[in-house]
Amino acid sequence: MDYTRLGTSGLIVSRIALGCMSFATGRQRGWTLDADAAEPLFRQAVESGITLWDTANVYGHGSSEEITGAAITRYTRREDVVLATKLFAPMGEGPGGHGLSRRAIFEQVDASLKRLGTDYIDLYQIHRFDPATPVEETMEALHDVVKSGRVRYLGASSMWAWQFSKMQYTARVHGWTRFISMQSQYNLVAREEEREMYPLLADQGVGAIPWSPLAGGLTTRPWGEVSTTRGQSNPTTDSSGTPLWHATDEGTVDAVERIAAARGIPMAQVSLAWVLRQPVVSAPIVGATAAHHLSDAVAALDVTLTDDEVAALEEHYTPRKPTYYGSRNGY
Repeated sequence: MDYTRLGTSGLIVSRIALGCMSFATGRQRGWTLDADAAEPLFRQAVESGITLWDTANVYGHGSSEEITGAAITRYTRREDVVLATKLFAPMGEGPGGHGLSRRAIFEQVDASLKRLGTDYIDLYQIHRFDPATPVEETMEALHDVVKSGRVRYLGASSMWAWQFSKMQYTARVHGWTRFISMQSQYNLVAREEEREMYPLLADQGVGAIPWSPLAGGLTTRPWGEVSTTRGQSNPTTDSSGTPLWHATDEGTVDAVERIAAARGIPMAQVSLAWVLRQPVVSAPIVGATAAHHLSDAVAALDVTLTDDEVAALEEHYTPRKPTYYGSRNGY
């Protein structure tokens, strides 16, 4: 395993992150794993040196945090894991049940700590931007949970670059804690973060921890092939009806397939190697439901793409509307 600092902060993380949305009680979404089924993957993550574990309060409506927290106790030591979680999405009907108000932040951080079975969170992330709450209120409250010791570092996720810049600037002018990470969608067929967000992260010294680095599995198998329960359940449009994938994405996936075949490695390794070569990317988040998901991710660290291979992978990309940024709920 390789390790790096998250952005220009002092926090050292593994270059692959374990995405824990895959773990929840009751087979939610049809493909999640309960604690017993997830056990081999947690053990594999520990054995592989994957130290950054990412979850959220909304995953499994709290059960992902419970499973993740229990796994830390069973399979590793708390001091060996960089534990990340998030808040924003609805978790209750009361005024502190959703959003980024001061009340919500204080209420949700305490609820997450209880479910995780820990007294501190390494990386506490806002899951979306909250247009209904003043930025000053959000950033001061986040700063206060850091100063209280319940949180070590702050991160953000999936918003427009101007919103992130506004929040960072507000924290800076008030002397409050700033974000050290940005978690947003980035993969071979979703590259819109390259326009404004990634240059902003480079300027601000913020590390990227992309979600969906394999486009929900789209770039891990030949075009048109759907062989998993999750692949069959993945949406093809966003909440507004805008297609998530374009016809030109077939050329991108075909390029991944050709390069993987020539190298004699799985397509997932090629796709992830491309994400890892982006300078601001610290650790792609891999949501594993099978052992090969993690082994391919770790192996991708040793794959160095040639300039010609990169050109072939990027040749067919078509600009598109970024998704998941619009509604209050963000889902």
